[in-house]
Amino acid sequence: MNIFSSLSWLPPLCGVCALTLSSASAQGTAQKFDPASFPGFVMDEVVVPVPSEIFAVLDKLGTPNWRDEVRKLSSPTTSDRRELSLIFGAVIAEGFVAVQAQDKQAVEDIGREVMNIARSLGLTKAVQPHAQSILDAVDRNDWRAVRKEFDQTQSTVRTEMERMRDNDLAQCVSLGGWLRGTASVTSVINKTYTNDSAELLNQPMLVDHFSKAVDNMSDAAKKTPLISAIAKGLPKIRRAMESPDGVITKDKVTTIRTTSEELLALIVKTKKTK
Repeated sequence: MNIFSSLSWLPPLCGVCALTLSSASAQGTAQKFDPASFPGFVMDEVVVPVPSEIFAVLDKLGTPNWRDEVRKLSSPTTSDRRELSLIFGAVIAEGFVAVQAQDKQAVEDIGREVMNIARSLGLTKAVQPHAQSILDAVDRNDWRAVRKEFDQTQSTVRTEMERMRDNDLAQCVSLGGWLRGTASVTSVINKTYTNDSAELLNQPMLVDHFSKAVDNMSDAAKKTPLISAIAKGLPKIRRAMESPDGVITKDKVTTIRTTSEELLALIVKTKKTK
């Protein structure tokens, strides 16, 4: 999914080999994609790529049924800013899934939910132009523009939080998006497992970054049940990404997915739309 996502879901810049896709060009040669080449932002020297890029790679690896991955969101009931930031990241990631599915109703619902959470976080002024652009682009069936606006929304929110010196909240946005994106990506990969597609989950350095970010939060934050659960779950995901031969087996993919889903269930309430 940065999966989300935002997503922020591709392998980090260091220690990642080029991914060879199974699809062939007209000349019969395999296409190669270097995950490190995707655009993104840098956190502690770890590149978190633009969330939409991972979906583009998965589309080249096969024909995922993205509509089957879309979930209906329930509005958050918490007022805790850390929880809201985690939810915000997950909602943005959900937006990318809905865009891939070209589900107009889901994108419209997510666009409105983005505004609701932004209002709770005091970010209405920064987010409103993006949310309106998302809704306008959906009306035009301009999915590229919708995807761009989701990218920019996440970037704007992170920038605003960092400007206000709320770095913990900025990290929560990225973490929430990554968990939702990872859950979606692992679901797709498991349905038509190949070594190449599983290579997209080779991102231990990104997990290390999030673990460090959580560890650097205030003692009060780390003692909350949600942050504590995330701190315990990330190492489990990290271990599943470790492989002496570089192959992430289907069992490991399942472990990553299960753990991501368990953490997501603590963050945001969702259900399948179909």
